[in-house]
Order: sequence, then structure tokens, then C-alpha cells
Amino acid sequence: STMFLVGLSGGIASGKSTVVAVLRELGCAVIDADVIARQVVQPHSKAHQQILQHFGTEILLENGEINREALGNIIFSQPEKRRLLNSITHPEILKEMLKQVLKYFVLGYHYVILDIPLLFETRGLTRFMKYTVLVYWAGFGALSQAVGLLTTAQAAVPLLIQLPLDEKRKWATHVIDNCGDRESTRRQVLRLHARLEDSLDFLWARLAVGTAVVGLGGLVFLLLRHFIS
Repeated sequence: STMFLVGLSGGIASGKSTVVAVLRELGCAVIDADVIARQVVQPHSKAHQQILQHFGTEILLENGEINREALGNIIFSQPEKRRLLNSITHPEILKEMLKQVLKYFVLGYHYVILDIPLLFETRGLTRFMKYTVLVYWAGFGALSQAVGLLTTAQAAVPLLIQLPLDEKRKWATHVIDNCGDRESTRRQVLRLHARLEDSLDFLWARLAVGTAVVGLGGLVFLLLRHFIS
């Protein structure tokens, strides 16, 4: 089995952060979609300006950043507003994710992990993943923690639109069962990492990128010679 892009997801309180922490310890390249989602809406960004145009300045905090709770209240009660927000932020998120993928790719990583909470719900991104990994936890604690998260409408939105974990298992190519202790989870992550590290499929893509870079470099060299002479 081979891999280039790996999609990682999990339900509310599934323990995905634990899995990501182990992967980072192993030196894996992990791109966090949630972190990027917060970055692309920072003040003066393209998405920030578009959001203000459509949702008004009342969703701003004193420091100019977007009040995620206020915005969450709006999109929770108005699905059309949620779709509008997605149409603004998703292209910017995907653009930044692609930049980071290319960076890690050129640096020679065997695979890049895309940590996307709603990977299986959106479906569109899964076709770009060689494998998809689901962090699974069916414990009672997951339900109680999820209920505890429902303190704002913003937190409720991602919970309400998530597929049941059992449904996600049908779509995932790999499942990390987090129902045991931390050491059990860690062993599963180590096995997955070892399997992915054995892949050589990434070499073909790197060769293609390298050829393109060399070709571009040669073109620049010829142009410089032309102008200098």
C-alpha cells in the first residue's frame, strides 16, 4: 500500500488530539484545518473583509477579530448564512492547505496528514486522499463531553452536522480505536506510521515536482543568459 495525502478525522471528544500529538512526536507533517480556519479570518485578510461585508461589524471583538460565538449564533439558526460563510472561508482554507502540502512535499516527507474535523461530511476532499484515518471512541464519556461542549451555538453547529461515528467507519480506510488506554492508541499510531513510511509512491510525485522545478530553473537560466548577452 502507498500514500501521498492522508486525511485524519474523528468525532467530538474522540481523542484525535492525542493521535495528532503522537504523530507530531514521530516527526510527521500534520496540517491542522482548524488552525488554518482561524488564521484566514484574521483582521485585514480577504476572508475577514468579506465576512464583515455580509455579516456586519457587530460580530467583531474590540481587537478587530471575529467573535466566533456571535458568528456561530447566526449560522446556527440560519443555514443559508452557514453556506455563505463556507463559500467565503473554504477557498481560503484550501489555498493555505495546498501551500503547506507543497512545502512539506518538496521537503521530502513521505506523506502529509490533513487533520480535517469534517472530512467525511464534506466528502469532496476525500478523493484527494490516498488513505483516510478515523479516530474512533464509542465510550459513554464521549457523549457527556460532547454535551458539555454545547455551551454556545458555535459549538453546536459542528456537532449537529457530523455523521455518526459508525457511519464514518464505513468510509475510513484505517481506524484507530481509542476505546482503550493511551498506550494502546499509541501502538496503533506507531503501526500506522510504520506502514506509511514504507510507501514509495511519494517518490513518483516528488520526481514529477523535481522535474518541473529543474525545468523552470533551466528556463530562468536561459532567459538570464539572453538578457546578459
